Amino acid sequence: MTSAINKNIQPDFAAAHERLKKVVNRTPLTYNHSLSKKYQCNVYLKREDLQVVRSYKLRGAYNMMSSLPAEQLQKGVVCASAGNHAQGFAFSCKKLNAKGVVFMPVITPRQKITQTKMFGEDFIEVKLVGDTFDDCAIAAKKYTEENQMTFIPPFDDLRIIEGQGTVAVEILEDQSDIDYLFVPVGGGGLSAGVGSYFKTYSPKTKIIGLEPEGAPSMFEALKAGHPVLLDSIDRFVDGAAVKRVGDITFSICKDVLDDMHLVPEGKVCSSILKLYNEDAIVVEPAGALSVAALDDYAEAIRGKNIVCIVSGSNNDIDRMPEIKERSLQYEGLKHYFLVNFAQRPGALKEFVNHVLGPADDITRFEYMQKTNKESGPALIGVELKSRDDYDQLLIKMKKYQINYTELNKDDTLFGYLV
Repeated sequence: MTSAINKNIQPDFAAAHERLKKVVNRTPLTYNHSLSKKYQCNVYLKREDLQVVRSYKLRGAYNMMSSLPAEQLQKGVVCASAGNHAQGFAFSCKKLNAKGVVFMPVITPRQKITQTKMFGEDFIEVKLVGDTFDDCAIAAKKYTEENQMTFIPPFDDLRIIEGQGTVAVEILEDQSDIDYLFVPVGGGGLSAGVGSYFKTYSPKTKIIGLEPEGAPSMFEALKAGHPVLLDSIDRFVDGAAVKRVGDITFSICKDVLDDMHLVPEGKVCSSILKLYNEDAIVVEPAGALSVAALDDYAEAIRGKNIVCIVSGSNNDIDRMPEIKERSLQYEGLKHYFLVNFAQRPGALKEFVNHVLGPADDITRFEYMQKTNKESGPALIGVELKSRDDYDQLLIKMKKYQINYTELNKDDTLFGYLV
């Protein structure tokens, strides 16, 4: 098989596809009417959110584990993950009757621990170690060596890449004429597998990799020409937020990705809400990356056949208030101010009656000095009906000589107070 992959790295997607047939759901490739109408093209969604464990990660984990020699598998397997990889790993352990140990950070939400145990049942043990994922991963690899077990990485292994690449096999079986493929990128396992398969069997397709703005690990790696370790990342889009992409995945992605694009976290949140409200599709932040990017490619994709990989739906409902909040801020509809009201009677009433517009809503009001409210500043959250109302609000603040600091534009103050 010829492909754009380094000659020393040859995944066998056909074998992986056959291996996974009786284990994974063959997820649908669905035509989306609303997105197709909006962008004047044919938009298809590859619904990996409907996978057995609600993400594509099962494919890679099972493919690697089922490829191990029987005696090696029976010694046990280990993974480090607080998300979709852990659930795919746990499901695979149960399916293969293998003992598995899942390392998770101590801060992992209880819901994710419960889900992992549900898929793995008595075949897995969960160990909570470390305050960060990096600490957790170090402990997991040390445990693996000490117990002569096998570590199952989340992305940087040929067999993982093979498994994730079976998403592409299914897509091209359902729709052979594809102009653009939008794929989320975390460590690079999905993009490497899907991208390399497409470059072999549908070379005309443009492969667009997508990362959150706050975790541009593949973007920076491609710019540097090699994987780089980011100092810090925003972990909000947790399914696609890694500090460093894999060596193997990078070696493939640099050849198969036609473009690498960053998506603001707020835009991701808006897409999550629209998919839910308009299509009744529940997605996690990483699962919305492909749809969130379409606005930035609107001209290029007009009249074309487009596939967006919806990578997963493991979204904790407790995160919805934050998702809505980030969306409103990104759309320019939610603003926070630290206001020092004039020390005279009626100053607050004047702000409400004359500064705020008729459709503006105060969603948060809090005096910052509990014992000196008359002279202390107040934290005020304002929600607007339209982005255009923002300029008018600032004009009125100036007209009525309101002394304020806009917190949305000060990351340090915003993070501390809001």
